[in-house]
Parts: sequence; C-alpha cells; structure tokens
Amino acid sequence: MPRLPLLKGTLDLLVLRALTWAPMHGFEIVTWLERAANGQLELEDSALYQAVYRLEERGFLAADWGVTENNRRARYYKITAAGRAHLRAETKNWMQYAGTVTAVLSAGKDARPATAGA
Repeated sequence: MPRLPLLKGTLDLLVLRALTWAPMHGFEIVTWLERAANGQLELEDSALYQAVYRLEERGFLAADWGVTENNRRARYYKITAAGRAHLRAETKNWMQYAGTVTAVLSAGKDARPATAGA
C-alpha cells in the first residue's frame, strides 16, 4: 500500500502532538510519527525541520542542545504552554473538519440537492 502524502498544514499539528510525550530531537520525532501512523504517512526530513523551525518561531516550541543516546549533539524540541493551547484548539478544529468531510463523503441520496426542474 502506498504511503499517504501529508495534507498541507497537518505536519505542524502532528509535530506538536509528538512532543506532548517528551522532548525529542528531529529523528525521534520522525520515528514517533512513523510508528504512530503505522508507516502510512510520507514524511520528509526537510519538511520536518521546516515545521520545527516555524513552530519555534511562533513560540509553540522551545529548543535546547543535548546529547543523544548515541552520544551525538542534537537539538531537543519541547512543546511550550502556547504550543499546548494551539494543539488543543487545532485538534478540535481538525476533528470537526474531518467529521464534516466524512459525513459529506458518506452522505446517501437523501442529501442530494433538489434539481432545478423539480
């Protein structure tokens, strides 16, 4: 089964969700997202780093240098209070949007508009 491309605007939300568990460096974020999505999402490293820089710039993430389990230096990102508030609001919006789109796609013939001549 082919991997699904990310819809525009969803990566920021997914990164914030990943960081609710613990501070992580970029590779850990990608690994968590791939595991959570059962490998079904198409994730690009460059897009991930653009997202974390964008989220940090907006005050939704903070970053500090640390050392990985492999003894390498890496930037660890953590979600801020503003990021948690943004995640809650955007999750609510996403769930409402997804539910609405699902309802439309699942609509039966009763939802069909009346024809002009009827």
